[in-house]
This record gives sequence, structure tokens and C-alpha cells, in this order.
Amino acid sequence: MIVFGKNPVIEALRSGRNIEKVLVAHDSHPPYQVLKLCKEKGIKLQKVPRQKIEELAGTKKTQGILALLSPVEYVAPEKLFRLALERNSFFLTLDHITDPQNVGNLLRTCEVLGGVGALMPKDRACPINQTVVKASAGAVFYLNLSKVSSLSKALRVFKEMGGFVYVVERGGKDINKVSLAGGCTLVLGSEGEGVSKSLHELADEVITIPMRGRVNSLNVSSAGAIAMWEFARSYFGT
Repeated sequence: MIVFGKNPVIEALRSGRNIEKVLVAHDSHPPYQVLKLCKEKGIKLQKVPRQKIEELAGTKKTQGILALLSPVEYVAPEKLFRLALERNSFFLTLDHITDPQNVGNLLRTCEVLGGVGALMPKDRACPINQTVVKASAGAVFYLNLSKVSSLSKALRVFKEMGGFVYVVERGGKDINKVSLAGGCTLVLGSEGEGVSKSLHELADEVITIPMRGRVNSLNVSSAGAIAMWEFARSYFGT
């Protein structure tokens, strides 16, 4: 959902709705109230060309400001962690994955295979928008999604609660030879940069999908699906 214009954006911020981010045109200045509310609520404010705001709004009458509202309610990370531990299940950690089709596909597979949700960063990540909802076939509405400022800090808390962290990436242990524990997260990185070093350092194990063909890489949503299937097969007996 999109809200544009100074007063509508201010009221959206005041209302407590989940807002992905606020976009402000390069050639305009955001009202003081918008700056104050974004800072108080930890909402990202991004400068973009005015043309982008007008394209998203479908009109030139935007006053140079637009808010992207999330179609889902986010939960505290501790709730996500408790669910994974209580159900001996898993959640995804999406490390700066920006493609909405990949995010949607991953969330769909997560829900289908018994995962409880996903942990995502507030910055440099795909917002949960209409494209993600469609790609997930509506699975986002059945998952617990959490956004945090620091993935590494959040996962340290998860480990302190008794959780396990598995990084899915090349150069690790063959996934067929790893016994994945219940109450875990599967960490997936962007196709360009992979998983962050700080998350590698937290990993209980780096797990790798063996490849036999000439193409030596997988799309992140495909790699994630295989890792989730291995968890479901070995732990739930799927």
C-alpha cells in the first residue's frame, strides 16, 4: 500500500501502521514531523528522484513524499525465536536479499515445509510488497516475519536462547552429511555478496549443496528450497 503527500504520510506514521520506508524527492525537504517520527520509530527515510515517487504514486501531485506501508504485521524477533524452539522447527534469515521474487519464493517454501517465519534486516533488503505477496502465493500471511537493525546481534540472542545457526553457502560441509537440529535458522545470502562475514562467525555449521553439473551455482531461492527440504525430510520425516 502506498500513501503520498505530506499530511497523509504524517498521519500514517502517527497511526502506528507498519511502514517499510519513507521516500523523499531529492529536490524537496521532508517536514520536521516526518523526520522526527521516522527517527522515533526506526523507519528508514530515503532520498530518491522525484520521478520515482511519481511513478509509484501514479500522479505528479505527491508533494515529493511517499510512504510504503507493509501488508503484514511484523513481530518481535524473540517471538520468532521462541516459536522455532518450541516447535523444533526453523526460520529463515534473509541476509540482504533484495529481489522480491526470490524473497516471495523462499517464504512460500518456508511455509509449505513447516517453517515458522523469517528474520530480515531493516536496511538493504526487499520490502514485503505486493510482488513478494504474489510470489509467496499468500504464504506471508501465515508466517511470523521480523525486521531488525542488526542480524548478527539478533542471532546472538537466538543462540543464547538455545538455537542453532546454519549458513547455506558453498565451501562448507555436504548437506547430506549434516544432522540439522530442530530449533534452528537457515541463513541465506544475496547472490552477489553471499552471507555476511559476521553471520559466518556465528554459524554452528556452514552447509553446502553438492553439485554435479557444469553450472556451479544455484539461484538463492532454489538453494534455500533444497536446504529447507533437507531439514523437513530429516527432522519432520517428510
